[in-house]
Amino acid sequence: MSAINAYFENLTRILDEVQATQSAALEEGAKLLCEATLTGHNIFAFGCSHAGLLALELYYRTGGMANINPVRGPGLCCDVDPATMTSEIERLPLYGEILANNQPIGPGDVVIVHSVSGRNTVTVDFARRCREKGAKVIALTNLTYSKSVTSRHPSGKRLFEEADLVLDNCGCPGDSSLEIKGVPEKVAPTSTAVGAAMVNAMMARAVELVTEAGGVAPIFMSANLDGGDEHNKKMLAKYKDHIFYMGH
Repeated sequence: MSAINAYFENLTRILDEVQATQSAALEEGAKLLCEATLTGHNIFAFGCSHAGLLALELYYRTGGMANINPVRGPGLCCDVDPATMTSEIERLPLYGEILANNQPIGPGDVVIVHSVSGRNTVTVDFARRCREKGAKVIALTNLTYSKSVTSRHPSGKRLFEEADLVLDNCGCPGDSSLEIKGVPEKVAPTSTAVGAAMVNAMMARAVELVTEAGGVAPIFMSANLDGGDEHNKKMLAKYKDHIFYMGH
């Protein structure tokens, strides 16, 4: 079997496991997103380095909810050089607390925090501080991986221990999923592909719940569809008090 087919088989197996074991947790997460939307509260998403890609996936996205805000910490995104700085910065004490303190996060809000290992200080500090500010924290992590490593946070806690709701991406320790003959390192991580499927499924269910409750979900259209620009401008205007990524 080629690595192409093996990788797709791995993804299919993991997605099947996620659907079998995480559907109830995803439902609970969708309810939190729905409630925040219907009650005029805010939604945020955060991750360090590649984990932050899911925060970017969720915001200002065609078919996505306009009121989901990314938290982008300087030095923690994949656009810095040297890239190794992100690994150093995500271990800094108090930086996660600073990031949370400088976001309008408060009671009734929901914060999605993604970290595959869940062990680094910034992620733990960020989640802890968000909960102290009264927000509900949804952790997306790899429980098998996270439980197999020690925390780098002074408290000894990992992300899943600082969350109100835990979503397990059901991946393998180290995230890379394939062994190739003659190559000592495993290749092909699964967390981004699986995580994107999970958060989009949760978001879609939240939209369904908002609609069932008689609300109107704040959904973006593709700007490349006719009428998309006009529709999106209306969404940005209608939900401006819950959108913090427009530079105002």
